[in-house]
Amino acid sequence: MADKLALPLLLPNPPPPKPFFHDHTPTAAAPPSPPNLTPLFLDHLPRQQTPITASPNYPSSIPTPRRRIGKHKDPNKGKPWVHHRLSPQGKLIFRSLVEPQFDIKNLDDELSILFNSSNRVENDFIFLDVLAIIKALGHNKKCELALSVFEWIRKRSDSDKLINGSLVAVIISMLGKDGQVSTAATLFHDLQKDGFDLDVYAYTSLITVFVSTHRYKEAVMIFKKMEDEGCQPILITYNVILNVYGKMGMPWHKIVEIFDNMKSSGVAPDAYTYNTIISCCRRGSLYEEAKGIFNEMKLAGFSPDKVTYNALLDVYGKSRRPKEAMEVLKEMEINGFSPSIVTYNSLISAYARDGLLEEAMELKLKMVENGIKPDVFTYTTLLSGFEKNGKDESAMRVFHEMKAAGCNPNICTFNALIKMYGNRGKFTEMMKIFDDMKAFGCKADLVTWNTLLAVFGQNGMDTEVSGVFREMKRSGFVPERDTFNTLISAYSRCGA
Repeated sequence: MADKLALPLLLPNPPPPKPFFHDHTPTAAAPPSPPNLTPLFLDHLPRQQTPITASPNYPSSIPTPRRRIGKHKDPNKGKPWVHHRLSPQGKLIFRSLVEPQFDIKNLDDELSILFNSSNRVENDFIFLDVLAIIKALGHNKKCELALSVFEWIRKRSDSDKLINGSLVAVIISMLGKDGQVSTAATLFHDLQKDGFDLDVYAYTSLITVFVSTHRYKEAVMIFKKMEDEGCQPILITYNVILNVYGKMGMPWHKIVEIFDNMKSSGVAPDAYTYNTIISCCRRGSLYEEAKGIFNEMKLAGFSPDKVTYNALLDVYGKSRRPKEAMEVLKEMEINGFSPSIVTYNSLISAYARDGLLEEAMELKLKMVENGIKPDVFTYTTLLSGFEKNGKDESAMRVFHEMKAAGCNPNICTFNALIKMYGNRGKFTEMMKIFDDMKAFGCKADLVTWNTLLAVFGQNGMDTEVSGVFREMKRSGFVPERDTFNTLISAYSRCGA
């Protein structure tokens, strides 16, 4: 769950000394930028850039470690498909369907064998065969064929006896994993329109598909529709939607409302639920709320695991509470959980955010002594911390150490360096970092563009501001409120 670096749009440091620039007298028309600096940005523009979709949210100024709340394990992962749920006849049909020479035109002939007079639709074994065949086709990466089988069943006059929520959940999940999210959503709505009874499993599968592709608003809409239609969510539904609320940065009272509704409806939270809600506290630095959920979890009889402790550490790190974070670490170790890279990154983040950089560096040394190799988040957190405290030499030492260790910088690292040089008026070095970023395969993001706009704007370089803004839009980014605020301030400083 590491976020990108967000940099202040209006950089706080004063502009460089006057010798760097010509004096500007505000007039009705903005004066041109100094001749030696006008082409500065243009010289570094790529010939062509692939459009990138901008993220609507601005993350924190110091990157935080990646986190996985946890996921349900698939006991069959990596193993051949097990045919024990298929009847002998179903196995024969499945083998025929997966033959390389199978022609889709023969699908009717193959599937009709299941519906002969001696094996009527009312027999539960037919449904199990249909379900198992579709699952098996999905397991064998034959999603289109599985969908064809489903559509063949759907067109039968007796389809209402064969299609239920479980079958719909399987096909929806399969389409989602295959990247066919729109197809999955259309199928779901068409089935509803045709009067098929879709249960909680069908709804939950579509919600999960939307979440897996970061379409959180649509996931929430399906959840609300599910509730409006009187379909009672189950544990996994609540866990998924709580995770969505956390990712969307929903207000705390909205998260609590879902949690309370869950408990009042008789659905007992599990350890995953508590871990998810603690992680939800991170975005708003809600360390007191996170501690409350942590205590409630223990009172409910659940023992915190490594995921729980790391989530709580992450909240304290975001909240700049290093002392509390260290207390969590001690409890974690007492209970037999060894710190991981995620643990150390959260602690380093807590110290760096609080300006305790020596302590942060000591933690980095300790993690190395414990055999844990620092990653890009470790180095970028330290680099950003030194930059924010005006310790450029230390920041660059961290950067060089990072490269020497074979750890490739990411966009957050480059954004921190661009901000550092731009904030100090070192434009040549700043644009060299911009070029290095492209050489490392990192594409400028919204933070990069807004930082360049702010740097050039606060130094009265209106031509560069216009050039950056044009290139930003040409690269596929849609300007948002923060971008326009930056532009207003930039042109104001330029006297335009």
